[in-house]
Amino acid sequence: MNIDYMKYINYFSYNSVVILSYFFICLLVHVLNVITKDKINRFLVFRRGSILNPMTYIRLIASGLCHKNWSHFRNNFITILLIGPLLEEKYESINLLYMLTITTFASSLVHLFIYDGGAIGASDNVYMLIVLCSIVNITDGKIPITLILITLFYIVDEIIKQFSNKNDNISHDSHIVGAICGFIFGYFIFAL
Repeated sequence: MNIDYMKYINYFSYNSVVILSYFFICLLVHVLNVITKDKINRFLVFRRGSILNPMTYIRLIASGLCHKNWSHFRNNFITILLIGPLLEEKYESINLLYMLTITTFASSLVHLFIYDGGAIGASDNVYMLIVLCSIVNITDGKIPITLILITLFYIVDEIIKQFSNKNDNISHDSHIVGAICGFIFGYFIFAL
């Protein structure tokens, strides 16, 4: 019995190069982290270090590839896989790659100034994509009502949680930075 597996591959489309690549890289990092019993995360997660060490700069971005556990990974990528491909089609792959990278970098820098340890995960990019999605159809400089509602439901809640002194091990500041980046990208850079 000779099965032609190639005919089945033609049923699939790598429809969102940046989002799917981001997903598979993060999945690989997560699997390797599980296999190595958290050594990958300890190596890649940003922490204060010498500005002369090149790994300091790599970790500013690599922290966004790591996740604490499967639930953390799954929760981030449910949203990223849901809205990311639509935004990649709208803004083009290279622009979305820049936005994801800049958001992770900005979030890591802000987190550095607030805490000693590094943030972990892609939730900053989740919030960037959520806000970006809410203003994707902006016209004539008018503020979409969806942006106002998203701000009320997502961002105000994160600000309250950030300052509530509740130690829930969630980087609410990263969520806020991600949302701000999404607003800047969507309203100031691509809407003009």
